[in-house]
Amino acid sequence: MVLKKSLNFYKNIPKSKLPLTELLKNETLFYNVPKSWSIVVTDIENSTEAVNRGAHNDVNLSATGSIVTVLNTLKALNQKNKIPYFFGGDGSTFIIPNAVLEPVLEALNNFSEHIKKTVELNLRVGHLGVEQVYANNVSLRISKVRHNKYFTTPVVLGNGLKYAEHLIKENFKVSDINSTENTTPNLEGMECRWDEIYPNETDKKVICLLVDCDDESKQAEVYGAIMNEIELIFGNLEKRNPISTLKLKLNTSLAKIRKEMLMKLGKHQITYLISNWVVTHIGKYYFQFFKSGKLYKHRITQLSDTIMLDGFLNTVITGTDEQVDKLKILLDDLELRKEIIYGMHITHASIMSCYIEDREEKHVHFVDGTEGGYTSAAIMFKDKLKKLEFRNT
Repeated sequence: MVLKKSLNFYKNIPKSKLPLTELLKNETLFYNVPKSWSIVVTDIENSTEAVNRGAHNDVNLSATGSIVTVLNTLKALNQKNKIPYFFGGDGSTFIIPNAVLEPVLEALNNFSEHIKKTVELNLRVGHLGVEQVYANNVSLRISKVRHNKYFTTPVVLGNGLKYAEHLIKENFKVSDINSTENTTPNLEGMECRWDEIYPNETDKKVICLLVDCDDESKQAEVYGAIMNEIELIFGNLEKRNPISTLKLKLNTSLAKIRKEMLMKLGKHQITYLISNWVVTHIGKYYFQFFKSGKLYKHRITQLSDTIMLDGFLNTVITGTDEQVDKLKILLDDLELRKEIIYGMHITHASIMSCYIEDREEKHVHFVDGTEGGYTSAAIMFKDKLKKLEFRNT
C-alpha cells in the first residue's frame, strides 16, 4: 500500500486552478517529493558549441526525444504512471519513482546511443536519489498549476533539482544500467513538422528568459514578483504566448520530414518519407479549411509548454523592445540586490517540437526560441555567474 502510494505521488497531487502568482503564495499546496524517487537528467555535451555550428534543431530534438523516450517507456510499463518532467532546450529533467528507474535509464541509454549515431551528439544521462538531496539539506517541493482546461504543469520550489543537476553534470559517467541490446528507441508520437513561428505582431520578438533565485526561502516571493511583472507588462499567458493559430504553419519540405525520420528511425525509409510528406501536405489544407483542423491548431496554443518553474524560472514569451526594457528594470534591480541572476535571449521566432499521444487532448508542444533559445539564455546566465564567482574569490 505504501509502495502504491509512493508510485502515485505525483498523480495524486491536486491540480491548482489558482494563477501561478497566487499558487506561489500558498506553501500548503506544495508537497515534499518522496525519498523513494530519483532525479534523472539528460544533457547534450557541448551544446553551446553545437548551437554555434548551426545544430540547434538537433540539440532541441534530442532533448524532446529524451522526454518522448521516458514517457513511452512509462506508458509501456503502466498506462497510469505519471511523472513531472521539464524541457530545457539542450536536455531534460525528470522526477521518477525508484520502482521504474531501471527501465527508464535503460531506455535513455539506448536513446543516447541512437542520438550519437544519427546526429553525432553526445546525450549524457545521469541520476541522483531524492534521499541524497535531502541528506544535503536541500529541499524539493512540488505542486501543479492548471493553465487552462487542457494543460497542467508541475511547479517546483527549492534547489533540489538544481543541486541534483549540478552534481550529475559534474560527475557524468555512463550509467551502471546499459541497454541489453541495441534497438531503435520508441519515439512514437514525436513530431517536428511546424515551421519557425513568428510573433503575431510585426513589432514583437520572442524572448527566452532564465532566472535563478538561489535562496530557497525567497524563491516563491521573488518568482511571484517577476511573474506578476510579466503579467502586467506583457499580458496574460494567452496574450504573451509565442504560439498563435495565425502564425502556425506546417513545413512541408522533404528536408524537414527527413530530419524527423532520421531522429525517430535512425535510417532512411522511403515509405516513411513519402507517406509523411503526403500527410503533411494534406494537413496544410486540413488545418486551413476544416473545423476540426482549426480546433486542433487552437489546442496547440493551449498545450504549448512556455513556462517552467523547476527551481529556476524559465519562460518563452513575445513582446516589444519597450516591454522588454520595462521588465529589465525589475530584473536588473533584483540582480543588483543579489536576489537573482538572469539570462535572456531575444530572437525573431520560436521553434516547436511535439509529442502526440492522440490528436484530441493528449499532446504537448515544447517551445524554444530560434538561434539557441534557452541554451543562449543560459550562456548569458553562466557568464554572469562566472564573473560573480571571480569577484568573490
